[in-house]
Amino acid sequence: MTPPTPLLELRDISYTYPGTAEETLSHVNFTLTDERIGLIGANGSGKTTFFQLIMGLIRPQSGELFFQGKMVHSEKDFQELRRTIGFLFQNSDDQLFSPTVLEDVAFGPLNMGASPDEAKEISIKTLEKLGLKDFEDRITHKLSGGEKKLTALATILSMQPKLLLLDEPSNNLDPATRERLINILRGLDQAHIIISHDMDFLASTCAQLYTIEHRQLHRCDQKQVHSHEHLHPYGDKPHQHGT
Repeated sequence: MTPPTPLLELRDISYTYPGTAEETLSHVNFTLTDERIGLIGANGSGKTTFFQLIMGLIRPQSGELFFQGKMVHSEKDFQELRRTIGFLFQNSDDQLFSPTVLEDVAFGPLNMGASPDEAKEISIKTLEKLGLKDFEDRITHKLSGGEKKLTALATILSMQPKLLLLDEPSNNLDPATRERLINILRGLDQAHIIISHDMDFLASTCAQLYTIEHRQLHRCDQKQVHSHEHLHPYGDKPHQHGT
């Protein structure tokens, strides 16, 4: 049987930031079909750089990137790729720029050719799926941190992407919103790559772990899912753990 065409493939990608002598990423090779992957590594190891290279926000000094079997090289190629990959930033304030929630969530569908009525319908349905029913007219900058994170997720899901790149999605979330986000991600059909230091979050949302060490991307042989013995006021109730 012929193997499926990878959704995403990086071949021998290397990147060095301008003004620095040492590579941030060196000869990285990576293939993804429909997996749910967690990406770990020390601060400054190149995890966010990896995402930025995939999105074409920075360009490698060498190597090739393919999406759905097609080489992505020109700015026009990357513009098309960005319509198909949803990138959730670390800081939701960098992603939300419209006065109201509806305007933010509808921005993507409108730019993909949906009519105003179609974009509104898509946005309302997306918000409802994320538990944000009746949020359409909320003022974006007045949302709580958790509400902003879910709204930012809605802005990319409304574009119906085939792949999600999520950069530290559980950072600074209260336990209830964190658990809610876990349940949302478990219910999505898309492949995803999640950068996080929150190992319990990754264990709950990903099937495979990769790490960046010494400028190289490595697949971890086995994800170790384990329980913790602990004592706290909610120990007798279902809950998720933070880092």
